[in-house]
Amino acid sequence: MAQVPQGARELGRSGVHVPPLGLGCAPLANLYAAVPEERALATVHTALDLGCTYLDTAPHYGVGLSEERLGRALAGRDRGSYTLSTKVGRRLRDRAPGEPAQPDGFADTPDRVREWDFTRDGIRASLESSLERLGVEALDIVYVHDPENHIREVYETAFPALAELRDQKLVRAIGFGMNYSDILARFVADLDVDVVLCAGRWTLLERTAYDDLLPVCERRGTSVVVGGVYNSGLLADPRPGARYNYEEAPPEIAERARRLAAVCAEFGVPLRAAALRFPFGHPAVATAVIGAAGPDEVRDNAEMFGYDIPDELWHALVERGLLDDDIPLPV
Repeated sequence: MAQVPQGARELGRSGVHVPPLGLGCAPLANLYAAVPEERALATVHTALDLGCTYLDTAPHYGVGLSEERLGRALAGRDRGSYTLSTKVGRRLRDRAPGEPAQPDGFADTPDRVREWDFTRDGIRASLESSLERLGVEALDIVYVHDPENHIREVYETAFPALAELRDQKLVRAIGFGMNYSDILARFVADLDVDVVLCAGRWTLLERTAYDDLLPVCERRGTSVVVGGVYNSGLLADPRPGARYNYEEAPPEIAERARRLAAVCAEFGVPLRAAALRFPFGHPAVATAVIGAAGPDEVRDNAEMFGYDIPDELWHALVERGLLDDDIPLPV
């Protein structure tokens, strides 16, 4: 089986190291469709066996199901053999009788609901609940999750609460996880952030993070974890009806993805391999987390990451107008 290349990178100055390829654990929680328990656990085991030893989850994913399944998959494993992150900002509670369910794209989830809570007590309570679901005593990384509509609370309570936990050495690295690179850039500029998880904004199709987030991260010494390298699936397989940023891809974006795939094919490189390697052209990028709903997808991601990509491919993408000529290339 393909192994993820060695070369762990430190996140900021936190002492936390991650491999270049990690596992995003939202699909373990029945994202879009049910995933059998055995397959979910096998997905985690396969990732660890292949060197994808950074595992990212959140209470939001399946209202706790991702954390619970990840905890069962990790039971009995040496705690020092993997790096684990979760998120805060949404607290979970049991759903009251007659209260609407909150699937939010997840199927067959526990009978719970999410509530936004960025208070100091809420951050601590959320973290304690995550530790219980995960079956561990400590976390390596904690992100404030999707706070774009709660910016005041971030400054007043949420980030100070995380910084306090870091000072107490209960958490080793702290940061933010979201899709909005401009807001991430503001947080990195203003706060002592070790790491950010930016989804979908630094890909073969999107350069937004290059213009706002990545420069300030490089200047401040903040590491970037890249998520959403396939932009919800379009860059994995640009077929008709493919998703782009969680919705069906607009025709012009889908056409650009097909052009990217055609150029990659000229060099014998799968589009998936190019999409996965592309973000590493920027020095602030430490790792990419890729979701997988089964062991075969994990193996494919590892194989794609290790693919031999000629430098000429990247230059061809620039020459044909599919990448801007100021973009740093992973040559």
